[in-house]
Amino acid sequence: MEEGSMFRSLLAILQWWGFNVTVIIMNKWIFQKLDFKFPLSVSCVHFICSSIGAYTVIKILKLKPLIVVEPEDRWRRIFPMSFVFCINIVLGNVSLRYIPVSFMQTIKSFTPATTVVLQWLVWRKYFDWRIWASLVPIVGGILLTSVTELSFNMFGFCAALFGCLATSTKTILAESLLHGYKFDSINTVYYMAPFATMILGIPALLLEGNGILSWFDAHPSPWSALIIIFSSGVLAFCLNFSIFYVIHSTTAVTFNVAGNLKVAVAVLVSWLIFRNPISYMNAVGCGITLVGCTFYGYVRHKLSQQQQPGTPRTPRTPRNKMELLPLVNNNDKLEGKV
Repeated sequence: MEEGSMFRSLLAILQWWGFNVTVIIMNKWIFQKLDFKFPLSVSCVHFICSSIGAYTVIKILKLKPLIVVEPEDRWRRIFPMSFVFCINIVLGNVSLRYIPVSFMQTIKSFTPATTVVLQWLVWRKYFDWRIWASLVPIVGGILLTSVTELSFNMFGFCAALFGCLATSTKTILAESLLHGYKFDSINTVYYMAPFATMILGIPALLLEGNGILSWFDAHPSPWSALIIIFSSGVLAFCLNFSIFYVIHSTTAVTFNVAGNLKVAVAVLVSWLIFRNPISYMNAVGCGITLVGCTFYGYVRHKLSQQQQPGTPRTPRTPRNKMELLPLVNNNDKLEGKV
């Protein structure tokens, strides 16, 4: 790899890490330190900021060409994807309200396993035995982390787990619903974020509107807090732009390894800021999970290289598909990712 290319890849990874970790920490700060315990409204703010940001990048600054989608396809293809996308982001923010960042990020690493299981059960997709074997350390690490988590909360745990299922569903649906459209992360947000805002706006208003008014009256400096909340939305959109940059600056293997190291960085930074208790076995479980995710990505990459024409395809780690995953969360993820 040339020195300039290596520097560009490193820069892309670092700015991706920076935006991702900052968004996660800010969301946790909003729920815990600002006492703004309204995950639907936080998600809605992020969708609004992402809608405005994507429109600005594509329509005003023209930094990315618009991928034209027929009006019929917007409702038939984009809207169902937006619904799952919305659920995914909301569940991620709900889990952040109830469980530490370290635990939430470790659970989100369970996504490869839920994706494989869903494709096998629902779509009857063939998988090489090495794919199944690579999932063993992921599942084992998640179990060890969950059993030894000192700040365990069942509601937050379930929200994070169902968030994994939503992420997997979104990934799988993207293969069929978006077939024929080569979306990047910016165009994905351009089409999905307005739908997600429309889907979430009324529930957020009905379920959290009165609570927000009470919080506004009780908080000592609500305007400063609102600036932080909307800033997290702006950074959430910047995260999508950073994903587009890092995908086009790195290989699939580098992206996979960097993604797992990003989780480790998020866990470390969150512990330094929030000081949530982490036991030795809990840290071991998190480490096993991350190593398992890295091994899973490596196995998929090797199998995609060995794929012969005419044989059943095992889902690979494609660079284009990753662009379909708007990790406005944390996560990454998302995740993602808002």
